[in-house]
Amino acid sequence: PAASLQQLTVQADGRWSIELRLQNYSSIPMRFERVSLALQVGEEAAGTLVAEPGLTIGPESADVVTVAFDPSANARLLLAGRLADGGGIGYRIEGTIDAAPADRGKVRDYEIERDSRLSPVPGLPGVLR
Repeated sequence: PAASLQQLTVQADGRWSIELRLQNYSSIPMRFERVSLALQVGEEAAGTLVAEPGLTIGPESADVVTVAFDPSANARLLLAGRLADGGGIGYRIEGTIDAAPADRGKVRDYEIERDSRLSPVPGLPGVLR
């Protein structure tokens, strides 16, 4: 399995709504039970994304889970500054996805690491993809 941030939306109260894309590269359906990923934006630790999607994803497919997230104050300020400048930001996620074959049961921890970048979406203030 793999994970990436598909979209990050800054809410009016400063919290973030994160659309987390979960990818199943397996040739069989997988059940995604739990996600725990440390999130870093720029050079700032933002906190840990935790979700229990209970979602089955078909072979070689992906799905998106929306996670409410309360970032650290420093990450919040850094992202607000980048958005005000009209710039994007790099991010890193690192942690585990707990998943199992949909028809067999035993859940296993999969280590995840990803470095990527989010860019502002024109016409949608506070939204990055």
